[in-house]
Amino acid sequence: MEQVLQDFRDRISAASKDRPLCIRGGGSKDWYGGEPRGDLLDTRAWRGIVAYDPTELVITANSGTPLAELEATLAEQNQMLAFEPPHFGPDATVGGMVAAGLSGPRRATVGALRDFVLGAVLMNHRGEVLHFGGQVMKNVAGYDVSRVLAGSLGTLGLLLEVSLKVLPRPFEETTLRFDMNQADAIRALNQWGGQPLPISASAWLDGVLAVRLSGASAALKGAKSRLGGEEVADAGNFWHSLREQQHPFFMPGAEGAPLWRLSLPSVAAPLELAGSQLVEWGGAQRWLHSDAPADAIRAAAAKAGGHATLFRAGSAPSSRNAVFHPLTPTVAGIQRRLKQAFDPAGIFNPGRLGYDY
Repeated sequence: MEQVLQDFRDRISAASKDRPLCIRGGGSKDWYGGEPRGDLLDTRAWRGIVAYDPTELVITANSGTPLAELEATLAEQNQMLAFEPPHFGPDATVGGMVAAGLSGPRRATVGALRDFVLGAVLMNHRGEVLHFGGQVMKNVAGYDVSRVLAGSLGTLGLLLEVSLKVLPRPFEETTLRFDMNQADAIRALNQWGGQPLPISASAWLDGVLAVRLSGASAALKGAKSRLGGEEVADAGNFWHSLREQQHPFFMPGAEGAPLWRLSLPSVAAPLELAGSQLVEWGGAQRWLHSDAPADAIRAAAAKAGGHATLFRAGSAPSSRNAVFHPLTPTVAGIQRRLKQAFDPAGIFNPGRLGYDY
């Protein structure tokens, strides 16, 4: 394994702004963010679970470890990554999961991926191995680096290792179905969200609201009695299809309309935008298939107090240059300073965050 690290150092040493590196694991999320460019640096040789103590609810793995392998190891101990990270393919890696920073249906209840990152090991632009988080080193720049890496799409350095908090799998799960329009669904979800109910996921689509309950049998029985609704058989496949975007809603139609992800306050009223919508996370995440102009979609999201991300560009790949919502000057300044501090030579995954660095 030491030879693998040396190979990484050699590749980093040979890289330059004119010949940057494209850090990649299994490539299952190459479509997300800006277009990948640069010489490929494949992380999959750096794989394996470094440490796992089920009693401490912590697992540490190298970045090239297959995500399926890590989740299978947890399942043997009846544990899980509670934020339900999407794989988007069989080749997904732990490093790619952290770099993309995406979370699944349970995110509104348990938190996002970044909330479960306890520590990380990073190789910087000099080939130095740095430890962050709860292990050895406090970041001198004042940032919680282990969490900053979540969603950075590999633009700050080569992630080598990550430590993650894990949770026990729920004893039991069931899903309830309710027929209601989007406005009523959002209102109900926010009302239920303030009550002691074991809701672990929600999704509204085409006049139907699905609510997943997770926990002890007695808690689920009480919640079902309180909420009503119709129990759904074999709902696990439904939630998996949302997590992996294999549900028919996410399948591109003949028109190839782009897929937008709108992050909004959960209480925001339905947005009057052309296209089909799917609502998750108690109303806080709205998926939108629409050919409406990007400026109109982003203006509507901003007016509602949120922002819009072009998740999949559809038949207009050139729009990958403007994937993420424009940053405010203050946030853009922080982003630039982070990039300058961690990658002053501009060699790691340039352009993946959609900006000019």
